[in-house]
Amino acid sequence: MSAYLRVFPRPQEWEKETQAPTVRVRLGDLFPLLAQAQRANYLWLNDFEEDEVFITPDLYELIRTFECYRPSA
Repeated sequence: MSAYLRVFPRPQEWEKETQAPTVRVRLGDLFPLLAQAQRANYLWLNDFEEDEVFITPDLYELIRTFECYRPSA
């Protein structure tokens, strides 16, 4: 006799579990950890791909400029 699979609807409180940002961390402290997680392809890093972070306008401009930078060969 085969088993029946029962599917239950997801409760409403699971729809969007978000946490308000409350912890300040220096980027210098995060860089090595994120780089290591990226190199080692840790799956938990993918869980945060859609998260947004606040950065200063000068860092944003630097990132945008760097994004367009093409090193000469």
